[in-house]
Amino acid sequence: MVKLAEWRGKEVFRKYGVPLPRGHVARTPSEAEAVVRSGSVPLPCVVKAQVLAGGRGKGGAVRFANTAEEARAAAEAILALEFKGERVKEVLLEEKLPIGKELYVAITLDRARRLPVLITSAQGGVEIESVDDAAIERQPVHPFPGLTAYERRRAARSLGLSGGPAKALDGLLLALWKAFQQEDTELVEVNPLAVVGDGLVALDAKVIIEDDAAFRHPEYAEIRDDRTPLEEIAREKEIAFVQLDGNIGVIANGAGLTMATLDVLKEFGGNPGVFLDLGGTDDPKKVTEAFLLMAQAKPAAVFLNIFGGVTRCDTVARGLVEAMRQVPESERFPLVARIRGNNEAEGIEILRSAGVTSVPDLKSSAQAAVAAARGSA
Repeated sequence: MVKLAEWRGKEVFRKYGVPLPRGHVARTPSEAEAVVRSGSVPLPCVVKAQVLAGGRGKGGAVRFANTAEEARAAAEAILALEFKGERVKEVLLEEKLPIGKELYVAITLDRARRLPVLITSAQGGVEIESVDDAAIERQPVHPFPGLTAYERRRAARSLGLSGGPAKALDGLLLALWKAFQQEDTELVEVNPLAVVGDGLVALDAKVIIEDDAAFRHPEYAEIRDDRTPLEEIAREKEIAFVQLDGNIGVIANGAGLTMATLDVLKEFGGNPGVFLDLGGTDDPKKVTEAFLLMAQAKPAAVFLNIFGGVTRCDTVARGLVEAMRQVPESERFPLVARIRGNNEAEGIEILRSAGVTSVPDLKSSAQAAVAAARGSA
């Protein structure tokens, strides 16, 4: 998926006619001051860090300014931040509006229903996960008729809107639906959606583009989302590789087995970190390349959990052993293996010859991996 920064999300919204505050992006304090002095952004204004993590207001990444000098100082302070692991490289300056009410509106995919769903809540301005479920309205939207008039009226009722704001919502929802479809998104979200006088203004924008539709949207090709540098390298090499906050590396084959492996490690008190899904590959060269990428993340231990259906256990083991030889001795870590299935005996022997013990039982092997990580730490 491609997650767009707020200002890029607002560019998408602007394209489809979603009402927005006047704003401008700045990448230096002097540029922020110049934007205000030029009149591109009227005072008072808000200065917001352009990062993908939420909770910017509580984390000091959103500030207000009444003068051009204050805008410069706010931009300087925010651009010096590292917010939730992400270095702030740009800020968005926008006019500060007189807000009557803050609402929540989003369209996303409901994978259980296999349909888009319109989500609305009268409790905007906070993370939707913290809102009581009774205060959230969800309407499945059939893609053929699209977002119908009665669904838009129901959304207005759920938000407590009537008159001018209700009429404004009708047009805004149509614009969001069009953006959702034509930009191949997984999510378009406005939080908060502000009632300003008799109208509505999107004060924030969250847009996530579906990766599989990237070929239809070359304009997003160079946009980096919240991938880590190692995840970026893995993506270029077409390796399924994700970094979490834990210290146990996981190598498995197939999404289901990989997720189950993470779950069992958590069950026994482990803290999964990097996980690497080999999928159906058993090419020793590819396995070596993937393992060396994992080694760069410096895990405390690695748990190899392979089921040899299409994949051959011996070729995976061969690639793993070759990769282990290339890791400097000072950077090596404990490896616990569980391999079952196609050419299992040959794979176990290859690992045993390299000093790696294969534990056939999932429970025992997971516990061994947790213990190895704790011992290494």
